[in-house]
Amino acid sequence: MSAAWRQRPERSRRWVLRLMSWIALRLGRRAARLVLHAVTAYFLLFAPVARGASRRYLGRALGRPATLADLYRHFYCFAATVLDRVYLLHERFELFEIEVHGEAPLREQMRRGAGALLAGAHLGSFEALRARGRNSTGMRVSMVMYEDNARMLNETLAAISPAARQDVIALGNVDSMLRVRDCLAEGGAAGVLCDRGLGDDEAIELPFLGAPARFPLGPMRMAALLRCRVWFMAGLYLGGKRYALRFEPIADFAAAPPTPAGAVAAYVACLERHCRAAPYNWFNFYDFWDHGPTH
Repeated sequence: MSAAWRQRPERSRRWVLRLMSWIALRLGRRAARLVLHAVTAYFLLFAPVARGASRRYLGRALGRPATLADLYRHFYCFAATVLDRVYLLHERFELFEIEVHGEAPLREQMRRGAGALLAGAHLGSFEALRARGRNSTGMRVSMVMYEDNARMLNETLAAISPAARQDVIALGNVDSMLRVRDCLAEGGAAGVLCDRGLGDDEAIELPFLGAPARFPLGPMRMAALLRCRVWFMAGLYLGGKRYALRFEPIADFAAAPPTPAGAVAAYVACLERHCRAAPYNWFNFYDFWDHGPTH
């Protein structure tokens, strides 16, 4: 697959984010919420590839054929998290109710000065986690991503909240691993989206929602090299102004280290469970099983 094709989902997200940012900051949240329905309907009508991917994914996650209402809910959930991201980046935390599950052991680990790798996915809102850290816990959370995606994200963040750019670490640079290491050494958290890599990444094929899918090995190899603990993290959108942050330990490369492949298997099992519990929160709008997350 070409680099341009791999970047299409991220470019779509960036375009939607810019549009929703303009609406949110100029018209206000109530008006922006109304516009979400128009945005949802537009993508549902004029994005056939995303619509087909949504239908196939939801059929697997729900265990039944997806209806038009299911597709609409899936697209609306994505649009809602995009809108909320604008407010979170502008630190409008009073607009949200965020419940947290499983954070205490992670906080204790970080209190002792041991950083953590947060293995996330295109599931819900990663920005809800960073908002939690900035607003109430003082947890420093940096986002680790591949250079092209980091460049696109930084361009978007610069237009919305320039201060947020300092939380992005681009892989592929000479000092990338050193920056991640320093973040962890200072008791911070480094977040990586582990359900998608680049086309030339080595990957492992594992059962996911009833069929084999490919997941990149790179993030867990990085964790093994840094000898850190890995936690699954998801910021699930519950509707309205409500989010749920969920943390679960999945691998410890500092004590009795698993293999990177074993850690990926634990991650995929956790991801599958959350996709079934909150199916409308997974935002990989392309044919995940045919092309795999590394394409």
